[in-house]
Amino acid sequence: MAPSAMTRWTKSLAEAKPVSFWLDDPGKPEPEPALVGDETCDLLVVGGGYSGLWTALLAKERDPGRDVVLVEGREIGWAASGRNGGFCAASLTHGVPNGLARWPKEIAKLEELGARNLDGIEAAVARYGIDCDFERTGEIDVATEPHQLAELHAMYEEMAALGLTGTAELLDEDALREQVDSPTFLGGFYDRDGVAMLHPAKLAWGLKRVCRDLGVRIHEHTPALELASPGTGMAVRTPYGRVFARQVALGTNVFPSLVRRVRPYTVPVYDYALMTEPLDADQMAAVGWRNRQGLGDAANQFHYFRLSADNRVLWGGYDAVYPFGGKVRAEYDHRPETYAKLAGHFFTCFPQLEGVRFTHAWGGAIDTCSRFSAFFGTAYGDRVAYAAGYTGLGVGATRFGADVMLDLLAGERTERTDLEMVRSKPLPFPPEPLAWAGVALTKWGLARADANAGRRNVWLRAMDRMGLGFDS
Repeated sequence: MAPSAMTRWTKSLAEAKPVSFWLDDPGKPEPEPALVGDETCDLLVVGGGYSGLWTALLAKERDPGRDVVLVEGREIGWAASGRNGGFCAASLTHGVPNGLARWPKEIAKLEELGARNLDGIEAAVARYGIDCDFERTGEIDVATEPHQLAELHAMYEEMAALGLTGTAELLDEDALREQVDSPTFLGGFYDRDGVAMLHPAKLAWGLKRVCRDLGVRIHEHTPALELASPGTGMAVRTPYGRVFARQVALGTNVFPSLVRRVRPYTVPVYDYALMTEPLDADQMAAVGWRNRQGLGDAANQFHYFRLSADNRVLWGGYDAVYPFGGKVRAEYDHRPETYAKLAGHFFTCFPQLEGVRFTHAWGGAIDTCSRFSAFFGTAYGDRVAYAAGYTGLGVGATRFGADVMLDLLAGERTERTDLEMVRSKPLPFPPEPLAWAGVALTKWGLARADANAGRRNVWLRAMDRMGLGFDS
């Protein structure tokens, strides 16, 4: 990137607030009081993101008389649930290719369950009147290089042979640019029904309201510090009290699990995003985008982008940063060099929008596991259940994970608990410095593959053989 272009493009960041656009909302609800003293309940839910909120809500729907308490260390939706791109995907497996590579015999069932789960989210939003800008507009995977176009065609043909394409279709360059216009677009794969757009923080706040209405007791600013089993139940210690529960569901995701043996299965990877000012009518006409789909390019180091309800463009992705030691820290939430890079990529994709300014720039940690989709389990004699490792697709899949946790706690055999995906675990990450070195080598290999017509080097091929091949 030439210095003059860098200066021109980074000027667009001059007024960007270092906070998630979604969380910077005057309608943000006041937090619930922290837990002080001791409480007892049937089910304690730890974590106030989507995973915990869906678990509490579904637990009350299954049994309205169940006494449910939810504790959150900060505020509802403040972490990944309030910082993501707002893509709510049906896929439970981080896309069909990843699912096919790992659970080929189950892929049809996994796709069916994912579609039903997305339908369930849409139905809950309508039933409970959750105002979260829900739009089931679909998503287009965009090819910006010839090899990516070939890969999208090969994926479509493989899906078609298995009867998994549904309403999806391939778009050539002209058809794609009729949907959204960029000189970098060569073609795309349009999933018309499997992805919705929404306001992620409003979804979390809406779920909080519904949980309260159903009788869930919520305590914010109440981190869960320690899990113990003093007899037949469970006890969780907090800074100012304790919760004694018959069962516990852990929705802590990227944060260290209270079940210590689970911790090696996830690492935090930091992702970053920008949000523009609202586009005016002329700017909207210049890019088209009449059908408001989400988009993501098909590179290994990919971008995701979409319109907000007021026609801002969210532009995120590309850099995925793993901090040495795998710590989750506030200092990693912002990365100016990534913001500058993303701004340059944005105006390369949409040169017709030059002059648009960014109003917000932010980052956050994704709970990544080695199979790039969630894993599940129990501890303490099946009195504790956990789900984690969503790797960026948790907006939708956390509702499925909540159902899995509740099935496991109930000791029920269901179509969910019968899945190999639910019964198996990913490979754990190695200790440092091996984890950091492995991630660094993989990132370097993926960048080389993007620059070399998609050809994967020896390291990436070895990771593929081990079931660790990261391709998105």
